[in-house]
Amino acid sequence: MHIHILGICGTFMGGVALLAKQMGYRVTGSDENVYPPMSTQLSSAGIELFEGYGAEQLDSRPDQIVVGNVMTRGHAVIERMLEEQWPMVSGPQWLSEHLLRTRWVLAVAGTHGKTSTASMLAWILESAGLSPGFLIGGVPHNFNLSARAGSKPFFVIEADEYDTAFFDKRSKFIHYQPRTLIINNLEFDHADIFRDLTDIQKQFHHLLKILPQQGKLIFNAADANVRSVIELGCWSEQESFGMSGDTDWSVSTQKNSKPLFKFSWQNEKKYDCVLNQFGDHNALNAMAAIAAARHAGVAVETSIKALAKFEGVKRRLEDKGTYGEITIFDDFAHHPTEIRCTLQAFQQKYPAQRMIVVFEPRSNTMQMGVHKNDLKRALAAATELFIYDGGAMNWSIQQALEGYPCTILGDIDQLVDSLLETLRPKDNVVLLSNGGFGGLCDKLIAALQHRSDS
Repeated sequence: MHIHILGICGTFMGGVALLAKQMGYRVTGSDENVYPPMSTQLSSAGIELFEGYGAEQLDSRPDQIVVGNVMTRGHAVIERMLEEQWPMVSGPQWLSEHLLRTRWVLAVAGTHGKTSTASMLAWILESAGLSPGFLIGGVPHNFNLSARAGSKPFFVIEADEYDTAFFDKRSKFIHYQPRTLIINNLEFDHADIFRDLTDIQKQFHHLLKILPQQGKLIFNAADANVRSVIELGCWSEQESFGMSGDTDWSVSTQKNSKPLFKFSWQNEKKYDCVLNQFGDHNALNAMAAIAAARHAGVAVETSIKALAKFEGVKRRLEDKGTYGEITIFDDFAHHPTEIRCTLQAFQQKYPAQRMIVVFEPRSNTMQMGVHKNDLKRALAAATELFIYDGGAMNWSIQQALEGYPCTILGDIDQLVDSLLETLRPKDNVVLLSNGGFGGLCDKLIAALQHRSDS
């Protein structure tokens, strides 16, 4: 069977493509924005890609078209699909019908931490010999791919609240029907889809409605927005986690300068856990993953051993190497809370070194200006701040950061030149963008290598 995927290079749809390929389907697809790591994965899997959304790509006569949520009316391929009544389905529905309905689904939801937590959980299950399937919005280093069909029964999925398709406005996670559900946190995001936080909470409550009675909800008890969702009604078993002793799972101490945190189960049994990813947010991610794995039958001690060997995720504060005594880190953070937590943890990890931060306000919500008043606080830990303004925002970032010293540039090559003038030995550079950032990471590395060789 031949399926053709529209919007194939998004993290979710690219994962669907890889799963379909592994399951024996012939897979082709198209997209307008192609950049690593997803483009590399698809190419390596032998999946043929079309650039753009022209109607001619359907001349290959696929048996079914899988439509990503990036697609809208007006694209030539969509109009031909509808006019000729091609069989179509959304990505989440295709995944549900062809794979998830026969699996024990462990879903990781929330505004922040989904990718890291899902990656930790998949690695724990893998280390326990369970060979899980997974679909993650990033590439865990331990697997070096974002999606795998795996073996029954377990399947780990990053459960995004974004809408499903232009013809299905429910959140994607409604299609997954999880048995184990993690909710890390909940804030307003995706302003292009949701009117307010209440809109998002409604979708999360729909998700709780389809969690089985003997399923398990694992949630961050410190998050008032999550608790408000649960108060609307929850019919499943629950376990809470947090930084206090009032939760089922609690972190008692966590030292960011060392790869160790301590946690306890119901204030009785205490554990030490080595984790190579630093920051309180990662300790909470790890604890949620341990709790979810325990629901699937994995002993806590087995999870701890697995996490000591967890190597992180590409573009989640990924160390890209040191060039001329300057180290580059690449991170996907784009929401102010993510940025603040990442930079604060980084500052605690490397207190004696300068932190040069380069930020691209690229997400739809950021470009709409919803979070502009939170940027100063989010970026406050930076020693030096550079902003890339690609011209897509309908507000002034210079005005939003008024009084905060920063360099704002609209050209990537000029940004590289400005960074080269600023950087000095022992500096750490943190790149923050949820897109390709115009190839900045590779260009900066090449420039630093050239300067070092000169």
